[in-house]
Amino acid sequence: MYELLVTSSEGVKEFDSGIVIVGGGLAAARTAEQLRRAGYAGRLTIVSDEVHLPYDRPPLSKEVLRSEVDDVALKPREFYDEKDITLRLGSAATSLDTSAQTVTLADGTVLGYDELVIATGLVPRRIPAFPDLDGIRVLRSYDESMALRERASAAQHAVVIGAGFIGCEVAASLRGLDVGVVLVEPQPTPLASVLGEQIGELVARLHRDEGVDVRLGLGVAEVRGEGHVDTVVLTDGTELTADLVVVGIGSHPATDWLDGSGIAVDNGVVCDEAGRTSAPSVWALGDVASWRDPMGHQARVEHWSNVADQARVVVPAMLGNDVPAAVVVPYFWSDQYDVKIQCLGEPHATDIVHLVEDDGRKFLAYYERDGVLVGVVGAGMPGKVMKTRAKIAGATPISEVLE
Repeated sequence: MYELLVTSSEGVKEFDSGIVIVGGGLAAARTAEQLRRAGYAGRLTIVSDEVHLPYDRPPLSKEVLRSEVDDVALKPREFYDEKDITLRLGSAATSLDTSAQTVTLADGTVLGYDELVIATGLVPRRIPAFPDLDGIRVLRSYDESMALRERASAAQHAVVIGAGFIGCEVAASLRGLDVGVVLVEPQPTPLASVLGEQIGELVARLHRDEGVDVRLGLGVAEVRGEGHVDTVVLTDGTELTADLVVVGIGSHPATDWLDGSGIAVDNGVVCDEAGRTSAPSVWALGDVASWRDPMGHQARVEHWSNVADQARVVVPAMLGNDVPAAVVVPYFWSDQYDVKIQCLGEPHATDIVHLVEDDGRKFLAYYERDGVLVGVVGAGMPGKVMKTRAKIAGATPISEVLE
């Protein structure tokens, strides 16, 4: 069943209980799919503030922005009809009552639940001091990507603020559209806090080779324009011409709607190792969820592949079945120009980095901590990255890997 909800004054409606999933991305779609695959036959509802079918987000900064792809839906509408999954689209969840086990939507609808899954993902950070000027964009949703694509088609000079993965991918896509790009990052290198400065410098090299003006160790002091942005002033006083500004300074978990619910939130929804939250019958997974790791630490992982791993744990736990035990090696990737940057394991910026291959564009690096291989990062070397999975899972001494 497919239902597009819009804000109305029809009043509160009550619906039968079942499993309600709040979110419109990969985590929501994978959880619903796993539930039906596991044999759950009860009422199953996905609630999303967006009007689109649950969709894949990684292409937004790449193929969608470059006009190579329009449809990024994870499943066609027929899938939800065939699996008897109700879609409540276009009305955000605004509050949660864990005592009554109800979720209230923006249009006043109240949904009862037997089990609730929080999969609301992230909200992009903005810069409040910026004036409300046309041409300043963020990127997280499909609609934002389409608006950015339209703006980029007429842009000549873009400033991308933030050289994390999203900022780097947007910069690469804009260069592919023949837009002049200045990439501004307060850290010493792109991705310094994630991959360390040594590898971050190789990423900076990649962008410079493609014609991006990479400005490091600087922030943005001011943006100017009359109705439309035309100038960006950096903290060193440099004035940059810009008809497009993209803010890519990270995101934060979408948890505001949980205020007053009693759900524990600390850099995301706090969960145990199976996705259980602090409230009975409420679960969370994906970018919004901070899961307890095997060492007893809370960790929120913003990786695409992590969602499928978590769904395979949440669903059996929710249904009262045995939870599979598996050693999961985190994995993520980022497509920039013709190079796929891949990361296996959990590298830290403070790890010892062994750069084992570098041809001036492609590279391969091993990350060492306490004498053990903990992560591998490669650019344009997919086979050599993926073959290290077992070595990372087995906590292989770095001396053996470097032999």
